[in-house]
Amino acid sequence: MEHEIATLGGGCFWCLEAVYQEVSGVLAVESGYTGGHVDHPTYRQVCEGDTGHVEVVRVTFDPAVISYHDILGIFFAIHDPTTVDRQGNDTGPQYRSAIFVHSPAQRATAEAMIDSLTRERVFDLPIVTTIEAEQPYWRAEAAHQNYYRTHPYQGYCAMVIAPKLAKFRQLFTRHGRS
Repeated sequence: MEHEIATLGGGCFWCLEAVYQEVSGVLAVESGYTGGHVDHPTYRQVCEGDTGHVEVVRVTFDPAVISYHDILGIFFAIHDPTTVDRQGNDTGPQYRSAIFVHSPAQRATAEAMIDSLTRERVFDLPIVTTIEAEQPYWRAEAAHQNYYRTHPYQGYCAMVIAPKLAKFRQLFTRHGRS
């Protein structure tokens, strides 16, 4: 297998995208929507909260360089998996914590990671991250791709994304790109 895909929802897709773009072994990161009941949803529709979609990133990676387990380890370190429909000030069902698996092996890895994090009491509250089968995926509009890289001084980027990147770099320097 040359590459694998992870589809992850952990709040605003701009945050996740910015982090995974720095991970060695990640070949591509794309922001999009999944888990809903509307074909070709728009950002505005998803933000209204009634399409059922989650803001996600599709991370295409080389499993010879980074494992799915490590992709999930980063995911659980950079967002709060204990809040329902919320990440920081971002609230609504589109911000829920979710893993959309592409294979039985991914499901088993995700379940094992959540079990381990729960047993080790890594978080003070229960993990609410859902594990769901892959669903139709819709690429977000072009304005949402590479958002942090093209708008690093925008308020949300400076106040929310930059600190997440700093935390990632501190915790995962072995995966960071030079």
